[in-house]
Amino acid sequence: MSRRGLRDDRGQAFPIYVVAVVGLLFAALAFFVVGQAGVTRSNAQGAADAAALAAAGDARDDAFLGLDLLSLQPSDWVKLVDGDLLAGNGACGKADEFAALNDATAECVAAIPVVTVTVTTNGTVGKSVVPGTEGTHARATAKAIIKPRCSLMSAPAPTAPAQTPGPTPSPSPSTGAGDVKFVCDGKPLALDPAKPGPLPKLARALFTVRLVD
Repeated sequence: MSRRGLRDDRGQAFPIYVVAVVGLLFAALAFFVVGQAGVTRSNAQGAADAAALAAAGDARDDAFLGLDLLSLQPSDWVKLVDGDLLAGNGACGKADEFAALNDATAECVAAIPVVTVTVTTNGTVGKSVVPGTEGTHARATAKAIIKPRCSLMSAPAPTAPAQTPGPTPSPSPSTGAGDVKFVCDGKPLALDPAKPGPLPKLARALFTVRLVD
């Protein structure tokens, strides 16, 4: 083959190499953008999970808010331990707070015992070679549920009507007859309604919070 023929072959191959290199660079940049989008999506899901758990946890911790434990009747204790008295007031405020901590905004529905939170990231994918991705925000949804951990064994009997006081009897050791007794995850738990201790701690003993699909 002549030298002229070799030069012609090289001249024809060069544009092909250029196109191939440009194509590979574009593909690499596109994969990078996809990776960025994946990270943004992952951040959104993490923010949604945290916000939903925080909102449900807040509703759980307020289970005894506004209740006079000494005035509860046995039927009230049954409703309480089943989660029927959970209100969820302010739960969505906690979802907003946790979403903001993760650089996102939240849309919350507190249909107790389930809290549903959808978050939108404040950050976007950013500049890329893929048109239309620069202003893309990630969205993700999470649900958390408040689940009872305990069953009621016994509650104090209804308070009898007040009677005319008689002579004061000699003091005797407390027998715990007025305790409310539960079984929580197979373990007994007794509560003195007169001395319940920190109410959020008690609520965490009676209820758990977890994510659901």
